[in-house]
Amino acid sequence: MTVGIKIAWDDTVLPFQLDKSDMRGRVARLDGVLSGVLNQHEYPPQVEALVAEMALLTALIGQTIKLRWKLSLQVQSNGPVRMIATDYYGPDKQGEPARVRAYASFDADRLDDSEPFAQLGNGYFAVLIDQGNGTKPYQGITALTGRSLQDCAEAYFAQSEQLATRFSLRFGRSTEPGVLEHWRAGGIMLQHMPKASPHVTDGGEGGESGIFLAKDAQSEEDRESWTRVNILLDTVEDLEMIGPVVPPTELLVRLFHEEQPRVYEAQPVKFGCTCSEGRVRQSLSIYSAKDIEKMTTIDGRVTADCQFCGAHYDLDPMTVGFNAKEAGSA
Repeated sequence: MTVGIKIAWDDTVLPFQLDKSDMRGRVARLDGVLSGVLNQHEYPPQVEALVAEMALLTALIGQTIKLRWKLSLQVQSNGPVRMIATDYYGPDKQGEPARVRAYASFDADRLDDSEPFAQLGNGYFAVLIDQGNGTKPYQGITALTGRSLQDCAEAYFAQSEQLATRFSLRFGRSTEPGVLEHWRAGGIMLQHMPKASPHVTDGGEGGESGIFLAKDAQSEEDRESWTRVNILLDTVEDLEMIGPVVPPTELLVRLFHEEQPRVYEAQPVKFGCTCSEGRVRQSLSIYSAKDIEKMTTIDGRVTADCQFCGAHYDLDPMTVGFNAKEAGSA
């Protein structure tokens, strides 16, 4: 039974609604996705933790986008961890898995023993949504704030979407007896329904920090139900979030049974990258033969590595750039 539950719910995002309090949310369980993301790299522990948190946020937020859309989360900072980038690709067809990928750029010699979020200095947290060809991508930005990436995501929704939002995340390496060590992650996202979310009326100054937070995006009458639901969420235990025994449906009933939870169809997710030789050739097509010559290695090849999945591309310099003498393969 435990194995069956684990197989059924790993790498899924389950959307739900709390009818009594007029809120919506998602429960995510990531196993293979996170292992796929982190096994491509040998990140230090602080960087691993940041990438794991960002990937989990991406899965929870990304579940709301439409088929074939792309959601990206990005962090840019002047700290030891300079950048974190994640992508969520909506499924091509209903019922198919969405894809998640992520990577980080950092200065190893600047990392210290402080907590992961302290490895980020001043910078910003960005949300980008690409709806496809012929459309202008949406971009929202908020300053890095609080004590975690989930704090930044909550501030983004309060500031840019005027939606009170709460994340509760758990992630780490699992050391189950008889099983190879692997990553597991679980998370819950809560959010007021858009029609119930009040407009911010404080003149745009935000809270004490100057950044809008969840409490700044609420009217007085909403705060009671928001506080009640968050108190319930605070009772969640680590093993309920990431363990193999309690499925998300039972967890929702345990936490929110008085709020009348209603679940919808779960969205499967998997680790997946969109890189290809054809895309590498396309990115190089803007360069002249002289530029390509500068990129050519001592062995007479043009090489490229995907930062997300580690794929290595080895190309004949004569076949790339806008002066290519012969067409490259797609």
